[in-house]
Amino acid sequence: MKSRFQLSRKKWENIKYTQQLPHDQLEAHKDEVIDKSLQVNSNWFKQILGDNDDFVTRKFMIFGLYPAALFYLSDFADQQSLNQDILKPLMSVPTHLLGKNIERDTLQDTLMNEVLYHSKVVINNKKVELVQSILQGETIIIIDGVQEAFQIGTRKVEKRAINQPETEQVILGPREGFIETLSTNISLLRYRLQTPDFIVKTLNVGEMTKSKVAICFVRGLAGKELIKEVEDRLSKIDIDGILDVGYIEQFIEDNHMSPFPQVQSTERPDKTVGGILEGRVAIMVDGSPFALLVPVVFNQFYQTAEDYSSRYLMGSFVRIARILALVFSLIFPSIYVSFISFNPELLPTEFAVAVAGGRAGVPFPAVIEVLLIEVAMEVLREATVRLPKQVGGALSIVGVLVIGQAAVEAGIASPITVVVIAMTTIGSFATPAYSAAFALRMLRFPIVILAGVFGLYGVVVGVILIFNHMLSLKSFGVPYMSPVSPFNIEGMKDVVIRGPLWWMPKRPGFLHTKNDIRVRKNSKQNSTTDSEKAGNHRRKGDEDGTS
Repeated sequence: MKSRFQLSRKKWENIKYTQQLPHDQLEAHKDEVIDKSLQVNSNWFKQILGDNDDFVTRKFMIFGLYPAALFYLSDFADQQSLNQDILKPLMSVPTHLLGKNIERDTLQDTLMNEVLYHSKVVINNKKVELVQSILQGETIIIIDGVQEAFQIGTRKVEKRAINQPETEQVILGPREGFIETLSTNISLLRYRLQTPDFIVKTLNVGEMTKSKVAICFVRGLAGKELIKEVEDRLSKIDIDGILDVGYIEQFIEDNHMSPFPQVQSTERPDKTVGGILEGRVAIMVDGSPFALLVPVVFNQFYQTAEDYSSRYLMGSFVRIARILALVFSLIFPSIYVSFISFNPELLPTEFAVAVAGGRAGVPFPAVIEVLLIEVAMEVLREATVRLPKQVGGALSIVGVLVIGQAAVEAGIASPITVVVIAMTTIGSFATPAYSAAFALRMLRFPIVILAGVFGLYGVVVGVILIFNHMLSLKSFGVPYMSPVSPFNIEGMKDVVIRGPLWWMPKRPGFLHTKNDIRVRKNSKQNSTTDSEKAGNHRRKGDEDGTS
């Protein structure tokens, strides 16, 4: 073990001091092709990747006649496929080729069309592309005397099972969520969009990670300008690595200083497909269980996929409650501060006396009191998120009870303040989108400060400034407050209430889709048979039909 460590250390010192970085070598040989000599090619690959302990060079004889070699990363390739589908047929002559004279000139076509038992085989001769394919988990076969290589897809990555999304809980609707493997996520979309118009385009982003990014849309629904804009913004990203789809979001959003998200992230395939069917574009990254939907408007952040899975009366009621909770979480603490500090006459007399009695021993002004409890609540919430599940639930309940009771008994806060902050926190939990809820949590603090300084006037000014900022935002050219501003009567059917599906026959107008009809005529039918005859079938021996 010691000698092996010393050997590895010596090898690393040689890399560090005597060799050029592999990345720089690839840049220097970017346009070169491989050599006809197997030994020269083998030395090239060993020079670039040979310092990796999992890099394997497996030399063998094709049909016992032609020298060849496999190049792959053992921890990234499917060993069973290598043995059964590649090495075994190449080293032994197939029965249908026994007795035939296979020349070197026809060897490549023979192997490609009659020998290799693999569906994903590409012929390539670019040095840099072959090295990159090995790093992506593929296997390279080079034959002595042939200046082209076989590039075979043998990548194998362990992945977790498809489970219910953790961040977007659902009552009515599918229970599937994206996972980290891009191919699986695309298959979940194709499972729901079985149409040839569904298009997936891929590109690599990241100088070192070469992360595979997929752009998904339905041709004829998503505008060509939108697709081109998405491709342009992604192609301009120049960074060492893309580790999550959140990296992409930060580069492609319109206003980087706004607290409001201008891209919608989701880990639900049904929600992603719903956005694509409206004419949006989905962006996914290999290694991330989330998808991005663009463009986005604000009303999407308090809507959920199950709003459309349930009956419209139920969906509308829940949505209105959600909107009230959203407003509640933004301005309730500031309203409380302004009433207590500047306008106590607006409160009912009995309630004002009770509040004054509760605040009798509190040494701080109302604004300081609210800010202290808000900060404590935010710290507790963050601690709960970071703790293991077995401990987090207990801490959230015990922490709130203990801290709230201790703060009241110590005279730091009044009971009504604790109740106000608790109701505000509960209201913020009702916002389905985490990014939008976080924006409202941040904006609570400046509004509370304005309320503490200027009273109700400060609250009104703060709310106006927030709305003015939201009206100025755009997401890929689409106004953020559509369809409220600019006003669209069709779009308003799905803003405050969730209208029946047959009330919304057209796709959102602000997306400017060519095919804007999504619900055809006569889709809503009250009955398919005569209601007076349905169920009234005559039975043998009965005078009249009975159900």
